[in-house]
Parts: sequence; structure tokens; C-alpha cells
Amino acid sequence: MIERLRNNLSEQKKVDPVPDRFQGAAEAGVMILVRATTAPCIALTVRSSHLSSHAGEVALPGGKRDSTDRSLAAAALRETEEELGVPVIEIELLGQLPGLVSKHGLWVTPFVGIVQDQTIFQPNAGEVQTVFEVPLDWLKTDPRSSTERLDRQGIVQWAPVYEYQGHRIWGLTALILENLIAVGLA
Repeated sequence: MIERLRNNLSEQKKVDPVPDRFQGAAEAGVMILVRATTAPCIALTVRSSHLSSHAGEVALPGGKRDSTDRSLAAAALRETEEELGVPVIEIELLGQLPGLVSKHGLWVTPFVGIVQDQTIFQPNAGEVQTVFEVPLDWLKTDPRSSTERLDRQGIVQWAPVYEYQGHRIWGLTALILENLIAVGLA
């Protein structure tokens, strides 16, 4: 499965540019961090309950691009290290998926990275309440419990909702995971 991701994402040469209406909007990079095991899993976080946005929600590691980030990929890697304690040098960056708009008007670009089986997550308690992993095989079965309509900056999106071991995965995170399956494991 890892080789399939690697091959499909290496073939994903052209990612659609940011739509004109979002040019100049704040940008963010998130990391779909896949653990390379015989049964690959994706690391998801539950954001700390005291955060000012998305508190207590399931999310991918990542965040807004800082002025010091040379690229969105660099932002996603930096944020992953800050949130999960995974050194950038331990992440093999495979590629990126098409961007999406968040409910706050950010243009979010997802990147796919691989970490080895022995990688230990050390969540930053100031940002992350907990980390859990979702098997790629499980996501491939499209286990959605429902589909919800999201109205984002004048764009209607239909997002799956997944329930996994007591965690509700929805919104932009679920859309990104759905795209990962469609593009990365097609």
C-alpha cells in the first residue's frame, strides 16, 4: 500500500492552482502522516480543548504558513514537528493533494508524508490532546456514517463523516482523507 501511495503521488505532477477568488488568502499546510507498517495507518490528532479554534476537534497536524516558511510543505513539516514531536528528517514527503478551502477562508494544501513503524509521537500538550491512528484499509472501505453538506466561502462541499473508536472525523479532515483514498490509492 505504501508503494502504491508513493507511485500514485509521484504521478500527481500537476496540482490545481489556488482558485483566483482565494489568491492572496491566508494559506495553511497539513500533513497526512502515514505510518509505514504492514497495515499502514494515518496519524490524527484531537486538538486541545483550550485552543481558540477547532478546540477538541479531530485534525491532521499542520497550520498556517509563517513568514519564515519557504513553502507550504515546509509549513506542514514544521507544524508536524511542533505538534507531534516528529523530527522533519524522519518524514519522507511523498507529494501533495489538491487544496481545499476551510470554514475560516484559509486555503489548505494537504501533503502526504511517511514515517517508519518505530516513530514515536510526542504530542505537544499545548496543541494536542491526544493522537490516534486510523488504518488505511479501514478508510478504503468508505466507512462513512453519514455525509454532510458544508458551505465554505460560497463553495458547497459534501463531506463524509467517519466514526472511529469514539472519534468523529468530519469536515475538512474527512474531505482530505477521502481525497487521499481517491488519488493516492486509486
